[in-house]
Amino acid sequence: MEKSEHFQVEVAYALADMQVILPVEVEEGATLRQAIERSGLLHRYPEIDLAVNKVGIFGRLAKLDETLRARDRVEIYRPLIADPKEVRKQRAAEGKRMKKGGGEVEEAG
Repeated sequence: MEKSEHFQVEVAYALADMQVILPVEVEEGATLRQAIERSGLLHRYPEIDLAVNKVGIFGRLAKLDETLRARDRVEIYRPLIADPKEVRKQRAAEGKRMKKGGGEVEEAG
């Protein structure tokens, strides 16, 4: 019987006020889903729903069935609270309003 190789990965989940990064040992051929399940984060944070939350490896979106390599960092992303495009539009609109109206003008005298 052939012995399968084991290696370490990290599983990360960021909360609003802290980040949890856990080392997890997986077998060669393990997937993102398997590493996440093995990490225990699904029990620790029941709000994580793998059918809803996006996942990735080192900031790159990935599928749950993607195969891992040694030292990969699996990341579980929380849903966005605000749409980034809307936030940029609001900031841009506020910036335009602030620029209009101008400040005091000094006269050369």
